[in-house]
Formats: sequence, structure tokens, C-alpha cells
Amino acid sequence: MGDATIPLIDLRHAALKAVVPSVLTPANGLLTDRLGRPLRDLRISVTDRCNFRCSYCMPKEVFDSQYKFLPQSSLLSFEEITRTAAVFAAHGVQKIRLTGGEPLLRKHLEVLVGMLAQLRTPQGQAMDLTLTTNASVLTRKAKALQEAGLQRITISLDALDDAIFRRMNDVDFPVADVLAGIEAAAKAGLAPIKVNMVVKRGVNDHEILPMARFFREHFGTAVVLRFIEYMDVGNTNGWAMDHVVPSHEVRRRIEEHHPLVALEANAEGETAQRWAYADGRGELGFISSVTQAFCGDCNRARLSTEGRLYLCLFANQGYDLRPLLREEQASDEQLAAAIAGIWSQRTDRYSELRGQNAAPALAGARKVEMHYIGG
Repeated sequence: MGDATIPLIDLRHAALKAVVPSVLTPANGLLTDRLGRPLRDLRISVTDRCNFRCSYCMPKEVFDSQYKFLPQSSLLSFEEITRTAAVFAAHGVQKIRLTGGEPLLRKHLEVLVGMLAQLRTPQGQAMDLTLTTNASVLTRKAKALQEAGLQRITISLDALDDAIFRRMNDVDFPVADVLAGIEAAAKAGLAPIKVNMVVKRGVNDHEILPMARFFREHFGTAVVLRFIEYMDVGNTNGWAMDHVVPSHEVRRRIEEHHPLVALEANAEGETAQRWAYADGRGELGFISSVTQAFCGDCNRARLSTEGRLYLCLFANQGYDLRPLLREEQASDEQLAAAIAGIWSQRTDRYSELRGQNAAPALAGARKVEMHYIGG
């Protein structure tokens, strides 16, 4: 792709100890951070491995055959994940998203889905349970995931042109197989399906209109196509502002051919601005974390595959919950109190600071890699 990558500084071991406070305050679903933001969305990475090598996430120059992924013994078990997720639910989490790496590489993932599907909010409601995937093995997994309790799915697809897509995933994976995965997900009832396209200027931005037309004509309201501004996640993707195609430009290109109307957000803290075709033939989303930061109502926490709690996609360190689950054998009440102590001190708002030209304050910051904590 011609972009220089930055050598990896491994931040997986840069974690703070999760501390159990001396006074245990019971979880009541009302937890907020120092900016008044509630905890509603938990993203759980189930593996740091992926079978793609997309340049904006896991460039092959860094994540090569010599790269050491986490050993199986370090990963949280399905029981540990479910127990931790139950505590987050008690704190007010309503939505759980399984991510990676590529989550479908984790063996028997449908078993974990079934366990998480049994969780309830303090009001007795089922979790909104979803998953993000590159769809490389989705044709084999979609039905089992849906039967286990998965409700929705998000699929990453950055181009329809096969040559461009193969270059972007950098493992020569064909676009036809991703489209087959989307069809399988639709057939299994995992709809509406969200398809995410990361737009990078000079690489795939000429695919914006073909993508919009394809999903409008072939899937209609069954698929919500979302355009994501190329972000400065991690340290390895050689990000520069020149590579970003702002959402307003993406929308303008589409509106030149298909009139759009704005829609209300589905939920507080939603990352995508919703638009629909004026003729009713589908919906689009625009995720503008570079040009229109949405830190102000961010209600998302991220749990890494070996139990580190991260408070921001752009964080440089997490809080290690795994010792509480294993060596210290903390009770659920102690685990809940530790999580509350972490979230209640949260002040993260990286994208807002970037947008306020706070470059000097951010320039030296090393960020955890996206494949490790999910997007």
C-alpha cells in the first residue's frame, strides 16, 4: 500500500493493578465516570489473533510469522468472561459485543454466546448481544451463532473490487467469500446486518459509491452500510490526517446520486450518525471519530482477551482484572467494587483532545493496538 509502518512497542504488559476498595459499594446500575457518562456497552475481545493483515490494523510488516501472540493459558476462559460480563451487567451494561482480533477464530465461540445470552440487566432484560467479524468463516458459523443466542452481527468489508480487497486484507482473501458470509448471516436471521467500511483516501475511497449501490440494490433494509473514518488507533498503521476522508465528504459523494435524510439515533452513545435513502431503500451510517468526536457520551468499556479493562479505544494502558478472577479469587462483590472504582475515575476523551489540536499532549502517547482490544 506504500505506507510506512511504525515499529511495534508491545503495550500488552502495560497494565495497572485493579484494586478492591476497602468499602464495597453494591452495583446498582447507576455507575458513571467523572464526566457523568454511564457504563452501558462492553466490548469483549476473545482473541488477539486474526487471519487478515489489514494495513490499518495488523500490518504484515509487524504482525509476521515471528510475532508472539498470547498463549492460550493467558486468555480468559468462557466461564471467566461470563462471570465478568455479569458483573458489568449489574453496573448497567446493556450491550455486549464480541470482538478480536477475529473472534470466530476462538474455538467453540457459540458456547460462549450461549452463556452470555443467559445474562440479564438489573431490569431483567436480555443483553443486546452482537459480534464483529471479517466473515471469513461466517458461512460455517452463522446458524450456530444465531441458535446460541447471537442477535446481530457486524461485518468488516472495505471494498467490493476483488483486487483492492485482496490488497487491503493482504492475505489474498476473496471478496466473494465475505459476501457469502453476509448472505449466510441474513439467512440465519442475524439482521439487520451492519457492514463496516474503513475509508482511506487514495486506497479505497473510490469504492464508496459502488459499495453504497451494491448494498442498496442487493440487500435493501437488511444491511446497514457504515463508513468509518480512518483512525489513528495503535502505533503501527502509519496514520496521517491526509489519509482521512471526512464523513461529510463521503455523504456528499453518495447524495450526488441518491438523496438522503437524517435519522434519530437508536440509543444514547451510538457511534454512527444515521441516514436513510429518501426513497426508503435502506440505511447508511457514518462514524466520524476523527472529524466529529463523540467522546461526550461515550459509554463503552473494553475487556481484552486476557482480562485487561480499557476505558478508551486509544488508551495506552489497561487495568488487570485477571488476578482478581484467578489468584486472588475475589468475590463478585469485590470484582464489582474494583470495576466501579476504575470507571468512576474515568476521564478519557482522546478524540476530543485531538480535535482541539492538542497534538503536543498526544504526540508521545503510545496506544494499545486495535486487534488486541477490538474496534
